[in-house]
Amino acid sequence: MVLKSARRGSVDPFIVMEVLREANRLSAAGEGVLHLEIGQPSTPAPRLVREAAKQALENDLIGYTDALGLPALRSAISQHYRDFYGADVPVERIVVTTGSSAGFLLAFLASFDPGDRVALASPGYPCYRNILQVLGIEPVLLPMESETKFQPTAALLEQDPGDIAGLIIASPSNPVGAVIAEAAQRDLAALCARRGWRLVADEIYHGITYEHPAATMAAIERKAIIVNSFSKYFSMTGWRLGWLVVPPELVQVIERLQQNLFISPPTLSQHAAIAAFAAHDELQQNLRRYAANREILLNDLPQAGFDKLTATDGAFYVYADIGALTDDSVAFARRMLVETGVAATPGVDFDPLRGHRFMRFSFAGATEDMIEAMKRLTAWRHSRR
Repeated sequence: MVLKSARRGSVDPFIVMEVLREANRLSAAGEGVLHLEIGQPSTPAPRLVREAAKQALENDLIGYTDALGLPALRSAISQHYRDFYGADVPVERIVVTTGSSAGFLLAFLASFDPGDRVALASPGYPCYRNILQVLGIEPVLLPMESETKFQPTAALLEQDPGDIAGLIIASPSNPVGAVIAEAAQRDLAALCARRGWRLVADEIYHGITYEHPAATMAAIERKAIIVNSFSKYFSMTGWRLGWLVVPPELVQVIERLQQNLFISPPTLSQHAAIAAFAAHDELQQNLRRYAANREILLNDLPQAGFDKLTATDGAFYVYADIGALTDDSVAFARRMLVETGVAATPGVDFDPLRGHRFMRFSFAGATEDMIEAMKRLTAWRHSRR
């Protein structure tokens, strides 16, 4: 007898993780692989964070915490909003989560019911649509163009995306790294308020910008849900820690969801993360390295044949239109990995309709890896002629 399996298990894969698996296989076989596929800092957590973790291991039980998170960490996050943005975000509205992944799950569960429709820009982070689909919520993909750096605008949304219950935005975005200016964020927030749409703002790449700091939706719209993380700017991906800023009316709802789904966020990570906000000098050094890597890719990718790029404002990605090179970004990425040892992510991960002609390059790694990757890709281009 064949036992039933749930339909939600047929969710699309997160393709970048499959690329990483193949890249790791080649590395284990002795191939010199350069990782431009994964959006993960190549630096460890800041020294102060690691020291705080050691101290907590020695002195703390490392048991469950409050479902909303350690009071000291929630207070530190609230202070971060005052210091970094000049914004007043009360401790009571802050929820610590098991990474931004759990943050999105909690935000969607608290805001939307099965059958609801939620709009989001395409290209965009694939796990938005995948988590929505698992929950029985319909993702409404809004095909964006390079003229707006693939970001949604209030003017475009005024053209009526149909009956939707919410809107997800990301600034800086993945895979493009585009920042939504504060004025444009205010327009989007006002539109959502008029239409009765719940606004979810992904701010996990805040702190990683190259011209101007990104504005936080927490200072603009009190009814929005803001998702942030210690993974990117704070270089703590494997510590699995993030946070939400939520409207007052959703705090108890999300607390109950957290109690039942996760009990509480990882305790050791919470103790350590309190120290992250004091690691400014080390984190700014990481940012300077990203900026140098960004310049290398923007300058050298065209020499390697990737000459249709969207200039990145933040995060650590370059999104390339490779339509002149292929109409199958998955096969192209696989061939590029095998023949050059350079791993990058096919655009279909971020845009299921047009991603076959796009590719994302991550420059989160070491600068010497970026230089070597550009040399290999340039040589590969000449060998293909």
